[in-house]
Amino acid sequence: MTASDIFVKILEAKGIEYCFALPGEETLDFLEAIRKSKIKLIVTRHEQAAAFMAATYGRLTGKPGLCLATLGPGALNLVTGVAYAHLGGMPLIAVTGQKALLDNWQAKFQMVDVVSLMKPITKWATTVPCPRYMSKVAHQAVTLASEERPGAVHVEIPEDISGAEWDENHNGYGVLPNRRPVADEKALNMAADIIRNARQPIIIVSSGGNRKLVTKQLRNLAHQTGLFVIGTQLGKGVLPDDDPQSLFSFGMHRRDYVHEAIDASDLVITVGYNVNEYPPAVWNRQKDKKILHIDFTPVEPDEFYIPTFQAVGDISHTLWALQEQLRGHVFETEQFAALREKLIQKHVEKTDSTAFPLIPQRIVADVRSVLGQEDIATLDNGIYKLWFTRQYHTFAPNTLLLDNALATMGAGLPSAMAAKLLYPDKKVLAVCGDGGFMMNSQELATCVKENIPVVVLILNDNAYGFIDWKQKNMGLPEFGMKLQNPNFVEYAESYGALGLRVESASDLIPKLKAAFDSGRPAIVECPIDYSENFKVFNEELKNV
Repeated sequence: MTASDIFVKILEAKGIEYCFALPGEETLDFLEAIRKSKIKLIVTRHEQAAAFMAATYGRLTGKPGLCLATLGPGALNLVTGVAYAHLGGMPLIAVTGQKALLDNWQAKFQMVDVVSLMKPITKWATTVPCPRYMSKVAHQAVTLASEERPGAVHVEIPEDISGAEWDENHNGYGVLPNRRPVADEKALNMAADIIRNARQPIIIVSSGGNRKLVTKQLRNLAHQTGLFVIGTQLGKGVLPDDDPQSLFSFGMHRRDYVHEAIDASDLVITVGYNVNEYPPAVWNRQKDKKILHIDFTPVEPDEFYIPTFQAVGDISHTLWALQEQLRGHVFETEQFAALREKLIQKHVEKTDSTAFPLIPQRIVADVRSVLGQEDIATLDNGIYKLWFTRQYHTFAPNTLLLDNALATMGAGLPSAMAAKLLYPDKKVLAVCGDGGFMMNSQELATCVKENIPVVVLILNDNAYGFIDWKQKNMGLPEFGMKLQNPNFVEYAESYGALGLRVESASDLIPKLKAAFDSGRPAIVECPIDYSENFKVFNEELKNV
């Protein structure tokens, strides 16, 4: 077998099901190994989309997503998606080709030091120096990408190593996954004492806690003690929003109504929290909050995030153990219950607006009415993301997929594609601005070719709306923000997808239903009026 066969067999044994790739001549031996395996190849039209898809696969399965690109420009095009996975805590293995080590007759043609470039945005980046190392590198790549905190790794395989023949002992390919360590008894006792001695604690749950087992134990702890829970944008759905202990989620990096709960609390219990995804300065600007850090890994301190104590180990076990320790201890939380009712009222304001173009509140409500509780919405990056994170009620982990770590544009459509491959029976909707959609719109061709029937809702304001809002907030004249877009209906049809346009305030729901009923990749273009940004985020919230 070849060295590439060894690498692929190990990935196959680990249960990895897809390879998202844009092939190149230096990766043909690796591609041949994929062809001979059970791993399904998805060829994208841009390497960035391959990396976004692999990252989302990792996020949804807990197994590393695999993406493949050639050397030089192909590898460079992976960079944004690799950083997206790494900052977001999504397990990913990026494999890139390289010129032959021993017989490179092309000198420096397309040569870039990709490994050095990848090191700052991965947990590990390496070149395979010889066929003997291929098994070791493959096992290490899977281990490092998957272990807490998950993230990206990069493996560069020179062309002559990739195709080299090598005999390998197959023993160990199917190694069982490791069990996570748990916090020790003394740490759990101390954590329980800290909670017990607090007057009014609050829980913040983040991406590290976005697991089904955590959902069960978090719900049990909240119900037993009366504790209330706020999600970060990447923690939405860990405690379902219809749970009476939910205070929904943070929507923006500034004051909002939900911050009243933080103000009233004398202890903040963070579950799976990482400063990448929601700045602690927003909720701990005075640096006066007592913090209990519960996570798989020790804290990475920040000026505004220095916990009083850490309970480090498997999160679900820690939450279960705290239930045992705190049995019979119930907190007085009438203030938080009243805040929940206020938030619910705020979430329904203007959702019946008949204004056209549609305002964000109506769009969020209409999308929520079309999607079931287990269906999936993926968000690209734009001002609409704040409206969805504030007001889109989420009922299960990882059913609202967004990025608030790298916060890159262009990820919405590829993320939806990966989600639809994994959950073909669920409706999957990508919500994109016109600017973000066009960054990877070519992947509609991949959707049609691979029969991935995602629906894309394009919220069109013919501008880079988020930055346009910021520019106005700074008192600057409009400059450089306006866009000239294609006819999105005709654009979709040119790929062989379905194209629909919303024509009135009452038209979004029927157009979304028609798109899903078609069973085809589809675009639904919806004009949006962002004047509500200033009314709510600038005027209404300025005194909160």
